[in-house]
Amino acid sequence: MVYYVYLIHTLDKYPIKSYVGYTNNLENRLSKHNSNLGAKSTKGYKWELIYKKKFYSKSKALSFEYKLKKDRKERLKLIYDFKKKKS
Repeated sequence: MVYYVYLIHTLDKYPIKSYVGYTNNLENRLSKHNSNLGAKSTKGYKWELIYKKKFYSKSKALSFEYKLKKDRKERLKLIYDFKKKKS
């Protein structure tokens, strides 16, 4: 099975927030976040996918998710790079 670690960011009209998670169905998970059925901290906001990384092992995905959640500097770099490409 394939797992993804992902980083989402609030759309421009919302307060600036980011969220890191893992899933085996990225499309479905993003849809849940945007319809208030995702994680508690993501409710009430609209999100866009900033970054994703594919893993073939759940344990490796969870390990990377933990590292990315703890590394605020790396998350900010990924968001900055995404916005730079977008504009």
